[in-house]
Amino acid sequence: MKELERMYEDLGVSRAVYAYGEEILDCLKPRFAAIDQNAEYNQAKVLHAMQENRVDATCFAATTGYGYDDVGRDVLEKVYADTFHTEAALVRPQITCGTHALTVALSANLLPGDELLSPVGAPYDTLEEVIGIRPSTCSLKEYGVSYRQVDLTPEGTFDYDAIRAAVNERTKLATIQRSKGYATRPTFSVNQIGELIAFLKSVKPDIICMVDNCYGEFVETTEPSDVGADMVVGSLIKNPGGGLLAPIGGYICGREAYVRRCAFRLSAPGLGQEVGANLGLMPAFYQGFFLAPTVVASALKGAIFAANLYERMGFRVVPDGNESRHDIIQAVELGSREGMIAFCKGIQSAAPVDSYADPVPWAMPGYEDEVIMAAGAFVQGSSIELSADGPIRPPYAIYFQGGLTWYHAKLGILLSVQKLVEAGLAKLPEVIK
Repeated sequence: MKELERMYEDLGVSRAVYAYGEEILDCLKPRFAAIDQNAEYNQAKVLHAMQENRVDATCFAATTGYGYDDVGRDVLEKVYADTFHTEAALVRPQITCGTHALTVALSANLLPGDELLSPVGAPYDTLEEVIGIRPSTCSLKEYGVSYRQVDLTPEGTFDYDAIRAAVNERTKLATIQRSKGYATRPTFSVNQIGELIAFLKSVKPDIICMVDNCYGEFVETTEPSDVGADMVVGSLIKNPGGGLLAPIGGYICGREAYVRRCAFRLSAPGLGQEVGANLGLMPAFYQGFFLAPTVVASALKGAIFAANLYERMGFRVVPDGNESRHDIIQAVELGSREGMIAFCKGIQSAAPVDSYADPVPWAMPGYEDEVIMAAGAFVQGSSIELSADGPIRPPYAIYFQGGLTWYHAKLGILLSVQKLVEAGLAKLPEVIK
């Protein structure tokens, strides 16, 4: 252990910070074992879907141009559909990110005169322009789609009375954001989402329930599509892409009629899923999906470790150190711009790529406030790799997520503590048992 301690010291972690981390880890062994058990189940689920759909070497062949008769692409979409227990799936490198996937799903299934409902409060920042909350070219509002929002209760739960009152004859689709995004509210469990969907369907049976599943895939043994979601939507540069493997892409899984419309919106009416070459990305997509349950488990361990470290140091963390986990994101309220910068410097200094760089806040496209990001990732923007980010605004919360391996996540978290301590913005607990 002394040699390992010296190795961490060479990487920038003091002996005091290392000892503090080891003390916290001693208490987390039972939770880590439970995470490994979930990962084993999800690994078996993915493997079964691949075997049932007879994935073979021909699925890895590259296609170009129109992509007609792309066997690998078509089989991969069946694998996703089977894993998420849906009728159909759209999994494409032409979907650039999670926001793009959500935009495709919304614009495909909402028509002029329809109304979009968010029963879980404000959407993620980048969706504000998609919807038209903040004016933007080609927003849903421009095309005659209205928007209605029901805020959560002060306790962070669903306001069922207000939701019932908000649903009307124009309400076509309800969007449910699973993860907290840049908010300090709880992330919803799959069971909670199922209860909300059941309620919405009881009020209006034909309402389409779409779940933004970003950051939540494989955290639990079930997905929102198992509890009534008509569509689940996400990004391949987050959980299901396996980190360094999928370099781009997104997915939409759900009822065949809705997914079919998404395919027409992504390509063109009359073309749909028949076009869209894989461009040689199939090996990465298959491999990433296969490894995703294990990578997600590493990220979850990192999130729980960070929560317990920072909570004991006196910072507010969401979720807290003992709560059950429903996504990979850990929010830490640092109380100042300087705290956010120091935290991100620690994460960046742990990176295998660009470790020497200092992250700084900047005006990022799609965001109203300046945003600071630390990544140093193999795939730029991959949030399942070790990363931290957040908008520079009160309560100055940083959002930490990812870790291709648990050991890398551990190093990054310890270095974030180290930078805060060195900057005089945090103190280690006086008593380390």
